[in-house]
Amino acid sequence: MLFLHGDGERGDGRGELEFVLVHGPLYEAWIQKRNLQFVIIAPQLPIYDRGDVPYIKNRKMEDIPRRLLNGTPARPEKFDSGEPMNGAPGEIPDEFSVSGPPSGWELHADELIRMVDAAIEKYRGDPNRVYITGLSYGGFGAWYLASKFPQRFAAANPIASYAHPDLVGSIAEAGMPVWCFAGGRDPVVPVEYFYEGMNDLEQRSSADIRFTVEEDMGHDVWKRVYAGEDIYNWLLSHSK
Repeated sequence: MLFLHGDGERGDGRGELEFVLVHGPLYEAWIQKRNLQFVIIAPQLPIYDRGDVPYIKNRKMEDIPRRLLNGTPARPEKFDSGEPMNGAPGEIPDEFSVSGPPSGWELHADELIRMVDAAIEKYRGDPNRVYITGLSYGGFGAWYLASKFPQRFAAANPIASYAHPDLVGSIAEAGMPVWCFAGGRDPVVPVEYFYEGMNDLEQRSSADIRFTVEEDMGHDVWKRVYAGEDIYNWLLSHSK
């Protein structure tokens, strides 16, 4: 499983690497001690020009969840977005390119595939059962990589991120299953932007295409997705 974190977990890949533990399947496997049936590849995206973003600038190392010797820590509370639920379709904003927001995972697409290849070789992984998932910025990265390397992934799980319609053609042609999640109260990546790409993908693909809106959740809809069992079971049900 290739997991791509969100904007707030960027770092230098060394002293700040533990920020990748804050959310996602790595948090579930290491902090919550769940026996997930995956080799999890969790790289860290450089900060680039995002260092002055408040949630990056003001974060602290002590806020990173820690694995306990006995038991597991309480899960974090969900974000309070204050947004109403709104399922009306809308147009994708012009400032978002085909690959998503700026300074994202698309800058390292080839490197990420090399990491996957190295992990398959080192840990005797099955090249027909490689999955990609990501949240927010990482979800946009998951869409991009799934589109650029559609033959490499058995299934994709982008969360809190929509597909630009220009990306879905190669995904549909490859017959890649996709399960995308959105928060109905997400003020950061509103659900209204998801429908164009998802409808296009569903119409063009013969694969298992799913779009789930957790109406009561905000941007951090990934907390519910990764805390459950459904997404892991669904991913493992697919093989190339």
